[in-house]
Amino acid sequence: MNRERTTGHIFGLMEQLAPKELAYDWDPVGLQVGSYNKPVRTIMVTLDVLEAVVDEAIEKQVDMIIAHHPLLFKSVRQINTDTSKGRIIQKLLHHDITVYASHTNLDIAENGVNDAICNHIGVRQVKPLVDIRTEQLLKLVAYIPLTHVEQVRDAISEAGAGHIGNYSHCTFQTQGQGTFKPLEGTNPFIGSINQLEKVDEVKLESIIQESKLRTALHALLQAHPYEEPAYDIFPLKNKGKTFGLGRIGKLDQSLSLEDFCEHIKSVLQIPDLRVTGNLDKQVRTVAVIGGSGEKYIHQAKQNGADVYITGDMSFHYAQDAQETGLAVIDVGHYAEKVMKTLVKKYLDVELKNTDIKIITSTTNTDPFQFI
Repeated sequence: MNRERTTGHIFGLMEQLAPKELAYDWDPVGLQVGSYNKPVRTIMVTLDVLEAVVDEAIEKQVDMIIAHHPLLFKSVRQINTDTSKGRIIQKLLHHDITVYASHTNLDIAENGVNDAICNHIGVRQVKPLVDIRTEQLLKLVAYIPLTHVEQVRDAISEAGAGHIGNYSHCTFQTQGQGTFKPLEGTNPFIGSINQLEKVDEVKLESIIQESKLRTALHALLQAHPYEEPAYDIFPLKNKGKTFGLGRIGKLDQSLSLEDFCEHIKSVLQIPDLRVTGNLDKQVRTVAVIGGSGEKYIHQAKQNGADVYITGDMSFHYAQDAQETGLAVIDVGHYAEKVMKTLVKKYLDVELKNTDIKIITSTTNTDPFQFI
């Protein structure tokens, strides 16, 4: 039987995919309802946490819900079970279902929601549309006895250290001599109490993203034989990865705006959409922001987009885009449902050696009907 996983373990996996620090400061991502320590057997992925979704989770004996849109987006002053929100919270607590939200961090993350939309509609060579932050790079330096260099190097590399471009396990090693004196109350791996020890050691240097430092340090401490391993952390001026909202890229070949709209409806399984611009216009450079992205029409135009795909486009923003010559395709907010498949595929891989079952919600949470 595989080791039992808890909700906290699943939180950690989700934060490897979409680090919480990528989220906007107004966005309450992470644990919404429940516990860090509940054993998990079944996980359900959903776009929204509505009452019908919770009823589905209860019926399917789900232990944990992973949602894109936070259930508790605004502060709760009372839990009134006469309201839908109150009943949702009551049902979740009564049936011991934990809810975790991964929202703007999953939008911004590499291989997140916007990348998934681009993959579905065939937009290639993508880069962020709106730069949000550039990640800090660090130098991790560890001092290791010769007998354990490979063990520690492999452990920190598997935890994310030493990745440069498409290369992993990138380190530099310098051999030298370490000294230490174990004092009373210690349990040294090498040496005797109150005697100065001289040990042949390796100084192992590696580059690491700030977001992966905690995991790498944990791996270092687990793999290192010393009771008190010595290590240093230095900030670097090297430019790290740039994270941003939305994506811009190109289609393999130009399409008329009308044909492109039909293609989007087919691959995203959207019954209808709204569009501005000349339907005969040829489009190839495409900007995408899942969810509400009307504020970024000018960034799309400035980056050379022929067409901008987003949701919740209001009348005046649509007019502004039309005046600049930028075509807009409003696919609605529900197009972000691609996150269900995205998260399921990711967790299927990460949890492949466990008995945990990952399912996607079949409840339609789109409030709009097309008649």
